[in-house]
Amino acid sequence: MNDLLQAFFNLNVILTYLPDLWKGLVVTVELSVLVVTTGFAIGIGLALLRTLENRVINLFIVLYADILRALPPLMLIVVGFFGLPYLGLRPSGFGTAWIVLAMVLSAFTEELVFAGINALPKGQSEAARASGLTRWQVLIYVVLPQAIRLVIAPLTSRTIATVKNTSLASVVAVPDLLAEATAALGYSSNASPLFAAAIGYLLILFPLVIFSRRLERRLRWSH
Repeated sequence: MNDLLQAFFNLNVILTYLPDLWKGLVVTVELSVLVVTTGFAIGIGLALLRTLENRVINLFIVLYADILRALPPLMLIVVGFFGLPYLGLRPSGFGTAWIVLAMVLSAFTEELVFAGINALPKGQSEAARASGLTRWQVLIYVVLPQAIRLVIAPLTSRTIATVKNTSLASVVAVPDLLAEATAALGYSSNASPLFAAAIGYLLILFPLVIFSRRLERRLRWSH
């Protein structure tokens, strides 16, 4: 038992590498915020464009969403980081992870928001148009808020999955929480930094999990 505690819960090792783990946690939070905000913005924009019912635009959006949802994010990050330099582009590991994960999140967001828009009664849009609002005003101020409310629970779940996926950035040398914990593991030959990193991820994600659970209950009661 003592060997287990020394291997995974060694407080001295954790305190030694705590500054590095804190830096990694900050990078993880920064990357998560950028990915989520960018992914939501792109996804919502694509969902609104899809309501225009233009065949060419819709074909592009559907292909974009289907391809990004089908491919593993890790593969996309690695291909982007090592492949783009051959095209004359040299993004940093952080930039590559940000772009790739935001695009993947936008694909899921587009599908969810568009489904929410389609689930709304057509009469609401028609009534809003009759009041003098333009098509885009109806979409942004009337349709979109209600559509997001319908899909807020799956959007929250997708956000949680996306934040966890930021750990993939360590593969392309991003000094996030997992990367710093792995480096500390190598230096100390002790797994305690990984336990500390798990606590860090728990601090980030547990509030989102609780929020998602309460939100699902509230939505069930409202129906």
